[in-house]
Amino acid sequence: MSHPWARLDRRRRARLGTAAVEFGLIVTPLFLLLFGIIEFGRMMWTESSLHFAVEEAARCASVTPDTCGTSAQTAAYAAAEISFLSIPSSAFTATTASCGHQVTASYTYRFIVSGLFPYTPALGATACFP
Repeated sequence: MSHPWARLDRRRRARLGTAAVEFGLIVTPLFLLLFGIIEFGRMMWTESSLHFAVEEAARCASVTPDTCGTSAQTAAYAAAEISFLSIPSSAFTATTASCGHQVTASYTYRFIVSGLFPYTPALGATACFP
């Protein structure tokens, strides 16, 4: 005859693997959610930085023409405003429109975790300063 506690001990040992199984089921959606939040946050930050750069470049073209006199200088100024993102000056175009000096940015964003997010969205920003 077995000891009364032996049956409880067998039940406890049978449950030891459940935590590992539950963790295995939850970890994949958890990481997908975590990386999704990080990647889309970075994308929104990049788009916000593009808006800031075109606004500053349009202002520079209007206020300080000695620094941003040509469209190439204005595009270089915009790229320098967000140099931490390594966006080339070719992503920016500067023109003179009816609203004043207009700067436009067009950038194809690439996710770091490209296996999870296989598409590359196009980000854009436009600003005009009189």
